[in-house]
Amino acid sequence: MKTHWKKQFNYDYLGSYSVDEGKEMTLTIQKTTKEMVANTGGKKEECFVCYFDEVNKPMILNRTNCRAIESLYSPYIEDWPGKKITIYVLKGVKAFGNEVDALRVKVEYPDQKKPELLPGTEQWDKAIKYLSESGTIDSIINKYDISEENQSKLMEGAI
Repeated sequence: MKTHWKKQFNYDYLGSYSVDEGKEMTLTIQKTTKEMVANTGGKKEECFVCYFDEVNKPMILNRTNCRAIESLYSPYIEDWPGKKITIYVLKGVKAFGNEVDALRVKVEYPDQKKPELLPGTEQWDKAIKYLSESGTIDSIINKYDISEENQSKLMEGAI
């Protein structure tokens, strides 16, 4: 594994250099806050910053990454602590007239076990109703763990 040159400096915040090429990092949000941050020119500006349980450096959140977290969990930042996100590097992002590598939040739940969908539960009844109103079994499988036997039962119940 090769070492990015930016890893040789003590940056205060996570950046694209923090994630090894082709890899991802799953982190648990500890807190979010606004704080004054010095940009590369030394000028200070107020930024929205996210702290994590697993790493010592926080991440400056831009609108794109906030929208990604919102789509996973909630638009309310008070709901974010304790939630897991996966960050990765997106290459070739246009910023300030250059193409750069950007740290992004993956719009996908990180390795969290899906709840099991079982007959006789409230979720089961809702799934049958959803299917009978032109929902798809694939969308249910994306949200729940469900055995092939129960998939068949679910489809029969929706007819």
